[in-house]
Amino acid sequence: MTGPDWEWVAASATGTSHLRVDRGCDDAGACLFVLGKNESALVAVCSDGAGSAERSSIGSRIIVRSFCRSVRTYLESGGTLAGLSREIASDWLDDMRGRIEITSKAADLTPRDFAATLVGCIVGNGTAKVLHVGDGAAVYRTSNSDEWSVGSWPSHGEYASTTYFVTDDPEPSFQLNEIDGSVSELAVFTDGIEHLVLNFSTRSAFPPFFNQMFSGFRPGGSGKNRKLSRHLGNYLNSSSVCDRTDDDKTLLLARRTRNVAPQEHI
Repeated sequence: MTGPDWEWVAASATGTSHLRVDRGCDDAGACLFVLGKNESALVAVCSDGAGSAERSSIGSRIIVRSFCRSVRTYLESGGTLAGLSREIASDWLDDMRGRIEITSKAADLTPRDFAATLVGCIVGNGTAKVLHVGDGAAVYRTSNSDEWSVGSWPSHGEYASTTYFVTDDPEPSFQLNEIDGSVSELAVFTDGIEHLVLNFSTRSAFPPFFNQMFSGFRPGGSGKNRKLSRHLGNYLNSSSVCDRTDDDKTLLLARRTRNVAPQEHI
């Protein structure tokens, strides 16, 4: 069974606060299209490593790759979005945590040294699900609407400038949200651009930003658009963005297309 195809762009940028201390980008992200046995889906995921964690850049990469692996295995073995329960999502998080624990022991560190968030989206034909730990968010628009909606709102911790991580002990606090309808456009991003693209007073998306971001897409694309991804990277590194946020930034944008062969990119 083949599903609808997608075109996407993806970019990350190192925050100026990281550059000042000679630290690299702690974010990670990926997009791919999975041909499942009973249902196919776009997978878009990003992770933001905790700034206070020594190896968070490694943690974010482990989380992204583990999420992609779990979704692929699930769909290829016959799983469906309707059947994706909190129990299954919890198993996926346990897999991420197990991989981080193995890595941390090998480095004589603790899992907390690899702390990172997760925003993982799986988009099928008529529904989508978002597995979310911590901050960052997913914004979408359905095929029958001009409105931008927030599929999963950032979760911040009890104190200012804190959030939740996959490595939290004894287990992470997570959301598993369902989006009803055929998603036509999707944006997934880490917390570095939250205050540029979300209205926190109304808990809503900022439409002008997303309208502008998707204006560069053209009909007939498939898989990763590398040219637009380079432009997106330049934008995230521009003064217009960096003057408003000094954090790492990752943004994935995906638009549904028709009559093209599926491709993947991680």
